[in-house]
Amino acid sequence: MPGVPSFIFDGPWWGLFSFLTGVVFFRTQATYWLARWARTGADAVADRAEERHSRRARLARRFSGPGMERAREFIERRGYVAIPLSFFTVGFQTMVNATAGYTRMRFDLYTLAMIPGCLAWATIYTAIALSLWEAWLRSPWLLVLGVLVIAAVVVGLNLWRRRRAPTVAADPTSPYAS
Repeated sequence: MPGVPSFIFDGPWWGLFSFLTGVVFFRTQATYWLARWARTGADAVADRAEERHSRRARLARRFSGPGMERAREFIERRGYVAIPLSFFTVGFQTMVNATAGYTRMRFDLYTLAMIPGCLAWATIYTAIALSLWEAWLRSPWLLVLGVLVIAAVVVGLNLWRRRRAPTVAADPTSPYAS
């Protein structure tokens, strides 16, 4: 077919797609169940003062930050559609899936909402990986240039985000204070 790269029909795209689908499915399920486990511990620790420094209690405190609050609001605003939508983001996806577990979203409905997101995520990353592979085959320098541009964008966004973030270390009662 003219205009369609040959690796779409001839290459190992289905193997990579299957692998990435499995990776994202198990990673997302692990995030959901870890957060659900932490919530069970948080509920138990709330009753017993001697367990407030346990591993589960520390993990439960990690689920109380501003990012998790944004994820909870996103889920409340969008409902179950928030789960697959989160797969189009980087970083926020993990918070949304952890929030779903921490708030004890029904597992069967969560999994049904998660599957389209996993497929979309695998499709995006398969296309990126195969595009990088094609670029590498055509010119290794083109790939190096692409990686440098991506790295510069990531560093720039991180610096921009840190500059905008409020400092929470000034409040000694904050769970984020050292």
